[in-house]
Amino acid sequence: MKILKTMLGLGAAFAVTLSSAAAFAEGYPERTITMVVPFSAGGPTDTVARLVAESMSKDLGQQIVVENVGGAGGTLGAGRVAAAPADGYTVLLHHIGMATSATLYRKLAYDTLNAFEYVGLVTDVPMTIVARKDLEPTDLKGLIDYMKANKDTVTVANAGIGAASHLCGMLLMSAIDTPLVTVPYKGTGPAMTDLLGGQVDIMCDQTTNTTKQIQGGTIKAYAVTSPARLDVLPDVPTAAEGGLADFQVGIWHGIYAPKGTPTEAVERLSKALQVALKDQNVAARFAELGTAPSSEADATPAALKAKLESEIARWKPVIEAAGQFAD
Repeated sequence: MKILKTMLGLGAAFAVTLSSAAAFAEGYPERTITMVVPFSAGGPTDTVARLVAESMSKDLGQQIVVENVGGAGGTLGAGRVAAAPADGYTVLLHHIGMATSATLYRKLAYDTLNAFEYVGLVTDVPMTIVARKDLEPTDLKGLIDYMKANKDTVTVANAGIGAASHLCGMLLMSAIDTPLVTVPYKGTGPAMTDLLGGQVDIMCDQTTNTTKQIQGGTIKAYAVTSPARLDVLPDVPTAAEGGLADFQVGIWHGIYAPKGTPTEAVERLSKALQVALKDQNVAARFAELGTAPSSEADATPAALKAKLESEIARWKPVIEAAGQFAD
């Protein structure tokens, strides 16, 4: 009889749990969701976030408000989300820096792989190798020769340690086996401003930040880092065409939630992301920026987790070999 009562009690508790989960799933979300972007407003990652947030809001029936929490290569914003209540009302949209920060920062306030729940991949943005419009070389091969010959004076701008432009620039120097003079800025905007003004020579950054400048002729484009040329920049050769056969890098973006966020909330967010990435307006705007939405199969928790794990493993030896750490 005692065993029977215990079993009945456990069954009742399980039923209550299921009932609570069902009630949460049915009611979520009931208020505004905050999407933290760990970089400044107006930058390429912010652009991606705002496009996706607007479309996800329609499917969720609640607004997603983008909040920019920049600093420390994206780790301040990520740390804020890691420490936020795990209730489904705070999420993080971060790029490849989520993976590289695990090595760049030897003392993080959170465990990169285990401090978050995974919602899904958003997009994989190609990079471009660009320069001030009056730089002498006319093609990528000439640029490589120029960088090697002038390594002590050629300047490479980036948006700060951990930024996409920093990572791409670091990979470029590794690919040509030549250290260059790096010039870090506090954000993509100031870096691009100085490139436009001719104060720095070269930059390696996302198409979401460089496409309009390339099309307008205000900067010189040498290559895209995608396997094939981009429809939006058909005259810009790939890095492989220019002599860097293994230089392929994309700045992938994903959405995360604090560890312990209810599965029902994560699944609902993932569904809304999948719907948003099928939105024709989102696809069209992404195309204008030289990228495309992730597939439905990639806009899932499992795909994002696998991507993060593989990218941490990929970048760890590159960063350690460069010896560039942020702390």
